[in-house]
Amino acid sequence: MDIHLQTGFGHLTLGSVIMILVGLGFIALAIKKNWEPLELLPIGAGMVLANLPLTGLTQFPEPGQAMGTAGLLGIILKYGLYTYMILPQIIFFCIGAMTDFGPLIANPKAFILGAAAQAGIFVTFLIAVLLGFRLEEAASIGIIGGADGPTTIYTTGKLAPGIIGITSTAAYSYMAMVALIQPPIIKLLTSKKERAIQMKPMSRKVSKGERIFFSIFTPCLIILIVPKSAPLVGLLFLGNLFRESGVVDRLTKTAQNELANIITILLMLGVGASMPADKVMQPRTLMILAVGFVAFGISTATGVLLGKLMSKLSKEPFNPMLGAAGVSAVPMAARVVHHLGTEANKKNYLLMHAMGPNSAGVIGSAIAAGFFLGLF
Repeated sequence: MDIHLQTGFGHLTLGSVIMILVGLGFIALAIKKNWEPLELLPIGAGMVLANLPLTGLTQFPEPGQAMGTAGLLGIILKYGLYTYMILPQIIFFCIGAMTDFGPLIANPKAFILGAAAQAGIFVTFLIAVLLGFRLEEAASIGIIGGADGPTTIYTTGKLAPGIIGITSTAAYSYMAMVALIQPPIIKLLTSKKERAIQMKPMSRKVSKGERIFFSIFTPCLIILIVPKSAPLVGLLFLGNLFRESGVVDRLTKTAQNELANIITILLMLGVGASMPADKVMQPRTLMILAVGFVAFGISTATGVLLGKLMSKLSKEPFNPMLGAAGVSAVPMAARVVHHLGTEANKKNYLLMHAMGPNSAGVIGSAIAAGFFLGLF
């Protein structure tokens, strides 16, 4: 018996080595560049662990086998991502508890920008279909354009679990690179004069009653129109209701901190673990990454173009860059808009204005996911 076959070294393949290096690259980006470390570091660790041979970490027993043969990552994948999709739903609850919808309520026009930025989802769906992907896979790839990791995970887990690793990693990777991807697109579509437009401070104070009404009425309306959006939209606004009610502060703080941290660890480890080399090292993987990148770019562009139209029609100063904040990367996209606005005009302060379409984008991507889930 060859001793080296009793070790992992005897079972390493070129593909597994490449994926381990990719995982280490994610960890390096998280530590050295501070690129979305809460996501990229555990995703990278999950990739490394899933591609080390003979560990049994990703194993889950077949029917009839003892549960004792299950590995931790296998349990996370089975119950958290593949079969029951628990983790993406709970993280939406946590996101709702963290989200202030005040800027959106104060400026309902932001809903339009949030909707426009989801155009990339549907355009990319058509592109993916033309490239030969199955309808369910095309829908999952299109959702990447919303730049919303949990929505991508949930949609892919329901429609095309075989590509959940690459689509979710693409979504989180592009979220991490918002500050690199969006500025060139925004600058291409806007002039410095447009980026320098200074908007009036948001003066309308949103009452507690309005916030509570929004947290209850909005999900009911959306779910009645798109029933399959309920697992995401319902939990998003449940978390927000906890926040805005003011009577469950302890639970709200738990959702914002301890629960969000625990679920983030499990979810990101699961995303990384769903990328073993035998599933990822295929030609269409690169195609999914490329099409996902196109989706993100189209979503940014359509948001900016609608922002330009609204800027021309608005009676008050309106900065067209706000449309780019309509993608669901919260709050990264809003920060990008604010930074570019300050770069063009030092007196510009766009962050609160941008948070309206940014939070609308979260709702929009969840609705798009519900539409695809209902359709397929």
